[in-house]
Amino acid sequence: MVKPVYFETFKKGLLQKKIKQVYCLLEGCRLCPRKCGVNRLEDEKGICKMGKKAMVSSYNAHFGEEATLVGKNGSGTIFFANCNLLCNFCQNYDISHEGHGYEVSDEQLADMMITLQNKGCHNINFVTPSHVVPQILSSLEIAIEKGLNTPLIYNTGGYDNVETLKLLEGIFDIYMPDFKFWDVVIAERTCNAPDYPEIARKAVAEMHRQVGDLKIVNNGIAIHGLLIRHLVLPNKLAGTKKIARFIAKEISPDTYVNIMSQYHPCGKAYEIKELSNFLTQKEYNDAVESAKEEGLWKLDK
Repeated sequence: MVKPVYFETFKKGLLQKKIKQVYCLLEGCRLCPRKCGVNRLEDEKGICKMGKKAMVSSYNAHFGEEATLVGKNGSGTIFFANCNLLCNFCQNYDISHEGHGYEVSDEQLADMMITLQNKGCHNINFVTPSHVVPQILSSLEIAIEKGLNTPLIYNTGGYDNVETLKLLEGIFDIYMPDFKFWDVVIAERTCNAPDYPEIARKAVAEMHRQVGDLKIVNNGIAIHGLLIRHLVLPNKLAGTKKIARFIAKEISPDTYVNIMSQYHPCGKAYEIKELSNFLTQKEYNDAVESAKEEGLWKLDK
């Protein structure tokens, strides 16, 4: 059995160093691209509404993820409350925008990891982790000492600072970012982040540099690498074809991509006329075909 990459990082004493470095980003917070500048170490809150502690909405063995993550025993998901991106159509609006969850200590977060491992989960899947990276690393140190030996997944909206991601090298075996939009106008209208397309391109490139293409072992379970998610939006608002071209040409044509069809109007999606309808089957089929035309072939089924 191949050990998760964080073992070597921990063994060399690098994890403790990374924890100190990433906590420095919370003072005058520049953890994510928002760069709010608040002192989260003093419990000041910026756009993500998070202070010094992480907030968890739920944790469980989840069977709704990609088959290569779920396997027989599920993906051990830990859903964090609040978000640094805040898409107006978020499918988990109550968690991301309304902050449904509860504060947890590093010790409690570590115990959640151990609990999920003891349930037989094939991985520990941190959902929306970008605004709580320091807390994750602190709890990881505790969890390792308690016997954690399960691969970690960084399941993000793709709005991540490269500076922060570089501190995560040697921590996560699997990066699973969304690549949501190609167009700056759509990114601004949906989540007030016109820089999202540029940020996502840089973030995905850094993730791939660290872990490479997704590796799947004989039992069908992914153990290391990059998996990109892309939610198709109505009226071609996501820019699927251009995103697929970027991934195939600038990242790798062997990138494992999940082109997702489950868009439906949630949250405040009704505020944008083009997002107020459900995705049609034709729109989804056209998006998949455009991705194949651009050279992507490892598409999740």
